[in-house]
Amino acid sequence: MHLRKEAVDIIKNICKKYKDEPSPLMLVLSDTQKEYGYIPLEVQEVISEELNIPVSDIYGVVTFYSFFSLTPKGRYVIGVCLGTACYVKGGQNILDKFSELLKIKPGQTTEDGLFTLDALRCIGACGIAPAISINGKVYPKVTLSQVQTIIDEYRKKDKEG
Repeated sequence: MHLRKEAVDIIKNICKKYKDEPSPLMLVLSDTQKEYGYIPLEVQEVISEELNIPVSDIYGVVTFYSFFSLTPKGRYVIGVCLGTACYVKGGQNILDKFSELLKIKPGQTTEDGLFTLDALRCIGACGIAPAISINGKVYPKVTLSQVQTIIDEYRKKDKEG
């Protein structure tokens, strides 16, 4: 993959915006992820040059924090909570069902680019466990029988545009 000049310019501007911060890397990575949805190696190389930080350090940060991604996310990011309350109420079974139906493991994206499946730590919805979140929308007390319906709802939404 080769970055277009426009993309490089955007990344350089993000870096410039935070150059006077004592620790600009997290801010730069966060804004870059918002802009592109992920942070591939080519983008890390531009950030490395601009901030004078080794690519290995940047890669370490990107892979350590789960909210950063090296690969593109799907249009719909399904986060299944596995915090204590959700886990006890069947969160793992919900995650396994999504995984089975979408034919992907947590951290992966479907071939059509529609869904990414993530296992999350507590999302703060303990009173409505087990909970999932899709692009910020929280679904309470999810049951195994609802999983297929939820997937179908988003496939339909995608077709309608």
